[in-house]
Amino acid sequence: MNTLKLLIIVTGTNKYEGSNLPTGLWLSELTHIYDQAKEQGLDITIASPKGGDTPIDPESLKPLVLDEISKEYWSDTLFREKLKHTKSLSEIANQQFDCVYLAGGHGTMYDFPNDITLQNIILNHYESNKKVAGICHGVSGFLNVKLSNGDYLIKGKKITGFNWFEESLAGRKKKVPFNLEAALKERGSNYTKAFIPMTSKVVVDGNLITGQNPFSSKKMAKVVMQELNGSNTSKSN
Repeated sequence: MNTLKLLIIVTGTNKYEGSNLPTGLWLSELTHIYDQAKEQGLDITIASPKGGDTPIDPESLKPLVLDEISKEYWSDTLFREKLKHTKSLSEIANQQFDCVYLAGGHGTMYDFPNDITLQNIILNHYESNKKVAGICHGVSGFLNVKLSNGDYLIKGKKITGFNWFEESLAGRKKKVPFNLEAALKERGSNYTKAFIPMTSKVVVDGNLITGQNPFSSKKMAKVVMQELNGSNTSKSN
């Protein structure tokens, strides 16, 4: 049996625009999918728009949100080295994967939405009947992806992502470049969110899988692996 291939795309942006406030990847949104994929023997590639070092949002390393799995990986020097040497999207643009996974963190709001290479990778995989997944702010990478018929990929799709009230709770409303929840709705998606903010929600619509926030990381990893292993459901979780 062929080994399943997973592409995880992370941000390369380390600060909010016009500010010295640090941002980057939200660590758990990478570690959980990485851990599950590794456990199941997947071939994992980590890439970012320009390649190289992955900045980590210091907020995601705070004791209250740094779960056991993330803590374990953060103390693993080999793993941290891997994050310092991501491939660039142009390097892997012509490769085929079974799933393209967009990890989150506020940094993605700057380098995901308008990256043409990223858009093409998502389009090619989605139209080749492969899985495309995004969690939290990583979902912003789907905003400008258009299908071959000219429609936005997320038009009419059930989707979730970090919502505006959660942005308020995170104290980032005045820092972020746009309102992700509103932008997803503007593209015609069927946006849904958990009844209680900052709780886990994962939505599956065919080959499109999305998670709402960092607290969805564990469930998101589980659902993506289930979907890859063929237990296809086309419903919300």
